Formats: sequence, C-alpha cells, structure tokens
Amino acid sequence: MRDLAGKTAVVTGGASGVGLALVRSLAREGLKLVIADIDQAALDAAVADLKAGGTEAIGVKTDVTKEDSVDALADAAYAAFGQVHFLFNNAGVGLGEAQRKLWDMPMKDWNWGFAVNVIGVVHGIRAFVPRMIEGGEEGLICNTSSFNGGLFSLPNTPIYAATKAAVTSISETLHWQLQIAKTKLRAAVLFPGPHVVNTRIMDSNRNRPSEFSDGNDTGAAAYKTMRDLVSATGLKLQLTEPEEVADFVLDSVKADRFWMFPEAEAQNTMLRTRTENIIARGELPLPALGI
Repeated sequence: MRDLAGKTAVVTGGASGVGLALVRSLAREGLKLVIADIDQAALDAAVADLKAGGTEAIGVKTDVTKEDSVDALADAAYAAFGQVHFLFNNAGVGLGEAQRKLWDMPMKDWNWGFAVNVIGVVHGIRAFVPRMIEGGEEGLICNTSSFNGGLFSLPNTPIYAATKAAVTSISETLHWQLQIAKTKLRAAVLFPGPHVVNTRIMDSNRNRPSEFSDGNDTGAAAYKTMRDLVSATGLKLQLTEPEEVADFVLDSVKADRFWMFPEAEAQNTMLRTRTENIIARGELPLPALGI
C-alpha cells in the first residue's frame, strides 16, 4: 500500500521507543493516529506533540493484557475516525532475565511476558480485524516480533524469546487466513534491528501491574536503555535507533513485505545455521552473537 495519506493507524505501545518513532513517521506521511499506551503521562505528551504538528491524533490509555481495554481502544478508534486501516500490535515488555535460569523464573514473569507480548497481540487481532474486514478497505496488521525468538532464540532470555516465537507463528497464520478468506487485509511481522534497538524495554517494570508482581521486584531496572546495557558490557556492539526502525517499517509497508527485517549478515548467518541444523536433524550450537 503506497498511498498512506488520510488513512488511520492504531499503534499499541505508541508512547515510547519504536512505537513513538513509528507514530511520528506515520504522522509525517499524513495518517490519522490512534496511540495506545499504558503510561498516561507519556501518552499525553505524545498526543500533544502530534497535535502541535497538525496531526489528527487521539490517545487511549490501554492495557493490552485486558480484553475489555483493547475492545475499548477499538471503540474509541472507530468513534474518532470511522475506519482503521493499519493496526500495529507493538506493545511489548522485557523481563530482566539475563542473570537467571529458565527453571528458576517465577510464574508471574512468565504470565506477564505472555500476557503482554502474546495475548496483547491476540486481543488486538480480535478487537480490530473483524471491523477492518467489514470496512471493506485495504489494510494491514503488523505484529512486532524480534530476531530473538522470532527467528532464532538466544539463551539468556527464555521468556522473551518464547513470546516472540509465538508472535511470528500467529502472524504467519493470520497472513494465510486473511488470504484464504479473500479479505483486503494482509499481515506482516516486524523484527526491529538490525542491531540492538535503543529503547527502554529493559525498564519495563516501570509499567508492571501489581497482579503480575511476585513481590520481589526491585522497582528499578539495572539499565534504563539498551545504550546503558551495551556500554556496561564493554563490547563494541552497534545500536539501532527507534527512528531507523520506523523508517524501515514505512518502506516495508509500501513494499508490501510480510517479513519485515533489515538485511544484516550476522542475522542471516544465525538464521541459515539454524535452518540447516533443523533440516539435518543435527546439533543445536550456541549462537554466535554478532548483533
């Protein structure tokens, strides 16, 4: 879909990180924006900024783990603009898993990770897709996955990787079902990168609901941004800024790509190695981290 001006887009997790960069890029393309986020202060600031630039935009405080909250988001979007053409299921959390073993992680971490990263996507699809189909116009549902889990799994983030593997699978199935049903909609799956994306996902606990807390949360993240984390490692890892991801998403939307991930030799090598080992029914080597 090349002509984006005048269309309406909904972006969950749209008040920070990749989501905020994406809504700003969409605004420059002339879209109307519905921003969903659980952080009211950040949401208000994002909407005010867009409106100051002349964009038609509304903000809806949304907890994607709650079906009724996402349904209310859809109601608000259709009440404001009458139609939705783009749904970016982008809200996601990190779990601070790097120093812990899979078998020692509390169930509330598993529950929270899956509630946001997976069920949040499902809630978005259920709330919007039937109305988008009924509207009879071309549209796109883009789900944010990750290279980590979505294409290959890294050993230090088992919950996060598992959720993103699920998002990739859901996106593929959605893509096929939309085609089989002969709708005017299509699906896509986004793998932000190609390098570590400089967001505050490491600081997800700032928005963690009490129902998903096990009482042992410190409330403060060791690192606020990925830049902090990369600096602490002492390694010369590259960073990708959210604005670069947003620009890539727009290019991918206009090119009608399903697999939205930028060209990068490190990821190509890891994906190729994984695929070859699956076909060979072979060993599972540790990934060589080059991202």
